[in-house]
Amino acid sequence: MTTSTGNQDVVDILTADHHEVLDLVGQIPTADATQRRDMADIVIAELMRHSVAEEMYVYPAMRDHLPDGESKVQHDIEEHQQLEEVMKELEGLDAGDAQFLEALGRLEAVLRDHVSDEEGDQFPLLRARLSTEQLVELGQKVETAKKAAPTRPHPGAPHSELFHKTVGPGVGLVDRLRDKLTGRSNSA
Repeated sequence: MTTSTGNQDVVDILTADHHEVLDLVGQIPTADATQRRDMADIVIAELMRHSVAEEMYVYPAMRDHLPDGESKVQHDIEEHQQLEEVMKELEGLDAGDAQFLEALGRLEAVLRDHVSDEEGDQFPLLRARLSTEQLVELGQKVETAKKAAPTRPHPGAPHSELFHKTVGPGVGLVDRLRDKLTGRSNSA
């Protein structure tokens, strides 16, 4: 995914992530089964990294700075849970089966709704309420968090800043080890 040069703000970074993942999701149905599997694995890994980084750093800022921030964060966390459940399902499906494309369609629908909420409402509010320096600092934290985040869905795990900061790096390490041992694609 997007790699910050150190001066990109968090909104630019997360927006680029959204568009890169949605573009890749759009390419999957036209690929052959082997490519579909690899592309889906990359989508899953990138979405996990993105979601964990948001939950660690962006959602606490939203809670603190946005009107009705707690409600917005709760809605986003529910969407992350839905995405994780579909990603877990996708992991277990053969990329050549019709159910794979059906699950991918559900993933895309939830993702598009999530992106619309963030880009249309939450990100502009963050930009209006945080300084450029705060947004750049959040971007740097997000980029760092993505490097240690899990690459596989864990729908039973809590969606909390504390969990991700304490247990998440260990889970991420195990996921990356599993990816390496199984030859699973986890980055574009």
